[in-house]
Amino acid sequence: MTVVLGISGASGAIYGLRLLERLRQQGARIHLILTRSGEKTLYLETGKTAAEVKQLADFSYALEDISCRLASGSYPTDAMVIAPCSIHTMSAIAHGISSNLLVRSADVALKERRKLILMVRESPLHLGHLRTMTALAEMGAIVAPPIPGFYHHPQTVMDIVDHSVERVLDLLGLPDANSRRWEGTK
Repeated sequence: MTVVLGISGASGAIYGLRLLERLRQQGARIHLILTRSGEKTLYLETGKTAAEVKQLADFSYALEDISCRLASGSYPTDAMVIAPCSIHTMSAIAHGISSNLLVRSADVALKERRKLILMVRESPLHLGHLRTMTALAEMGAIVAPPIPGFYHHPQTVMDIVDHSVERVLDLLGLPDANSRRWEGTK
C-alpha cells in the first residue's frame, strides 16, 4: 500500500511519528510531507528532528514542491493521512486552497476519490470547525480525531497514542493483529 503521510503543526506530533513507525512495520510505502510548523512541534514534543523523521519514510518532499508527483492525480497512491491535522490545514483542504504540497495532495486525494483521513487535533471546537468537518465528510474525507478509548486499560501514554493510530490503520485497511479490541462483556 502506498500512503501519503502529512504532519502539520498541531500539537500531537507523536501521532504522526507513531503512524509513520507503524506503517513501516506494515510494509507500506510512505510519502512524507512535513510542514515547518510540524517540524517545530515534532521537535518540541518528541525531541526528533525533521531529518530523523524523514529517514523513516521512503520519500519526503518539501512543502513548496507543488511540481512533485504527489501534486498530480496521475500518480497512484492508495490513501493519505494527516496526523496531526491542524485547523488551518483542515480549513484549507475544505476550501480548496492548494497553497502548498500538503493541501494540494489532500485535494488530489479528494478529487481522485482516494481515502483521506484527517486526525484533527483541536479542542474545544466552535461551530465553524464543525461546519468545516461536515463539509469535508460530505466531500469524502474521514475526520478521525485522536480520541482515546479506555476499554483496553491503557497503562502508558503510548498505549493511548497507539489506540488512535490503530484505528487509523484499520481505516487504511492495514489492521494490526496485535491491536487490543473491544470484545464485549463476558
